[in-house]
Amino acid sequence: MNRYPLWKYVLIALVVLVSIIYTLPNFYGEAPSVQVSPGKATAKVTEVVQTQVVDGLKAANIANEGVQFDGTSLRVRLGSEDTQAKAKDVIDRTLNPSAEDPSYTVAMTLLSRSPDWLTKLNARPMYLGLDLRGGVHFMMRVDMAAAMDKRIDTYVDDLRSVFRDKKIQHSGVTRSAEQIEVRVSGDDVRDAVTRAVRDQMPDLQVVNGAGGADRVVFSFKPEALRQMQDQALKQNITTLHNRINELGVAEPVIQQQGLDRIVVQLPGMQDPAQAKRIIGRTATLEMRLVDESTEGHAAEMGNGPVPFGSEAFLDRDGRRVILKKQVLLTGENLTDAQAGIDSRNQQPKVDLTVDAKGGQVMKETSRRNLNKRMAIVLFEKGKGEVLTAPSINDELGNRFQISGSMGIAEANDLALLLRAGSLAAPMEIIEERTIGPSLGKENISKGFHSVLWGFVGIAVFMILYYHLFGVFSAIALTVNLVMLTALLSMLQATLTLPGIAAIALTLGMAIDANVLINERVREELRGGASPQMAIHLGYDRAWATIMDSNVTSLIAGIALLAFGSGPVRGFAVVHCLGILTSMFSAVVVSRGLVNFWYGGKKKLKTVSIGTVWRPGTSGSSTSVTTAD
Repeated sequence: MNRYPLWKYVLIALVVLVSIIYTLPNFYGEAPSVQVSPGKATAKVTEVVQTQVVDGLKAANIANEGVQFDGTSLRVRLGSEDTQAKAKDVIDRTLNPSAEDPSYTVAMTLLSRSPDWLTKLNARPMYLGLDLRGGVHFMMRVDMAAAMDKRIDTYVDDLRSVFRDKKIQHSGVTRSAEQIEVRVSGDDVRDAVTRAVRDQMPDLQVVNGAGGADRVVFSFKPEALRQMQDQALKQNITTLHNRINELGVAEPVIQQQGLDRIVVQLPGMQDPAQAKRIIGRTATLEMRLVDESTEGHAAEMGNGPVPFGSEAFLDRDGRRVILKKQVLLTGENLTDAQAGIDSRNQQPKVDLTVDAKGGQVMKETSRRNLNKRMAIVLFEKGKGEVLTAPSINDELGNRFQISGSMGIAEANDLALLLRAGSLAAPMEIIEERTIGPSLGKENISKGFHSVLWGFVGIAVFMILYYHLFGVFSAIALTVNLVMLTALLSMLQATLTLPGIAAIALTLGMAIDANVLINERVREELRGGASPQMAIHLGYDRAWATIMDSNVTSLIAGIALLAFGSGPVRGFAVVHCLGILTSMFSAVVVSRGLVNFWYGGKKKLKTVSIGTVWRPGTSGSSTSVTTAD
């Protein structure tokens, strides 16, 4: 009656074993380390850099506990926090001779101390949130006015192109604040300008009553303004993600707050100044034509001044390139960049995709500048660097490719640089908070002790009240806690203080299910059922109640997960996972233990489940408790 088939015991054993393995990394803690990542979009961390770091530390008599190179960044594990600070200074001086123009980012971080065999099994500790691990919190405000200025300037250039293509004889296009003015002479030109703008620039509308007889004034439609601001904010968030990846911060929080603000939280970041420098970088991407005039060529060779209307830049190899000041496209227009192989000549290439407006600009520009060069320039820290300057060989559109004398690695690098993108609008940090590691350790300690003593109190009560069945319940509760920790570690979820509260709540809910089962068994015994029958009916009849209560809690948890954010969402994740593990542990594991202990006994007369109060005994009780 109360026997599990073998496969169920194997399943329980397997689940417990896997849970223990994936829970273990959380007990090893983290080691102080120093991370080296590219400080510029054009810099790379290679094995040569690794050799420089190791040699620099050896020369400074600083021992390290291992160097990890993952292809894009380098992490040096160190013995103590004092050594960590010294090592950071040494590595910084070794890799960045010029403090004003550093090529590499050197930041202090933490690495898991898990043994290699656990790491090979992909068993890693769960992430800890800002309130537990310490770190930095930034509130950033996006300069929407600057974003709009850039967009209006682009529209002014686009309008000139439209009028030129349609051969509309206007007297000039200028901008005034957030409006664009077109000077016209005569009603025919006015009508032609209005018609062309309505057809080609649907985001613009005529401002009635402004301008007078010789001017037409356009402004942006309110919905177009909202869309542009939303796009600028989203692009900035994407770019921030790319930059924070350089810091190696696990589970960073980057969220929009309001119409023009972004919240950035970096758990475990030990160097707030470094984080500030990285996320505050103002890189922008531009496409410009190379000045192919005689004066331009002379200036490129260093034999003459830079022509009027052009600027001089250096490419990645340090060669001089003279570019026209007019910006054709910015990183805002670039939607994708992928490296690949050209099927015609089997040479590496980079496929670029730009938006509709960018495609139109590329079509017109390429048509007028065949066989001339077009440069892609990345601006960082106020300095522009030419990433590439290929020749225009054909008429271009929304999709075009860059190819030439570059290898596969160079093509991949170029695609990565282009995809990294740039900020659509400048940002400033308006709020900065640092949560020290000591406060995080204190929070962890308090949270750990609250869960531990809660667990001990529940276990002691259950054992005293339900005897052997209480022991089964305490074991099931332990399995539940281990399974929940393992699941959070497998999913690499972020544990915060609200998450610890959800774990404590889960313990209460899990033991509630065991109480229901035990009381149901007692009720069957009280009704005169045999011990084996009481166990069977107790588990079967308690299951429906357990299912109902947990499903309703799960629905509430899913609602929190769907509509909540930040700490509420963290609570909901642990809450939902805890419900699933508590149902498994309370019903499957607990019954497995009971079946294993009592299921093989054919002549079972008593069970150890504490005192069973029988009706009609008026103050006395009849116990069917036995001490096996």
